[in-house]
Amino acid sequence: MPGVVLEILVAPDATVLKGDPLIVLEAMKMENILRATHDGVVKNIFVLKGDKVEKNKILISFI
Repeated sequence: MPGVVLEILVAPDATVLKGDPLIVLEAMKMENILRATHDGVVKNIFVLKGDKVEKNKILISFI
């Protein structure tokens, strides 16, 4: 779903656990919290606060 990045809650090299909040995305006037789908370490963040994102865009990568 297209939206706008409101907040980035993690930084590169951060260790995250499954279910941890990563990004707050506004879509259809609702705030949606995107959460980690598995344990890992954040490798890259490909968006900035305020960026408009389209469906299927990669926002964060993990190792």
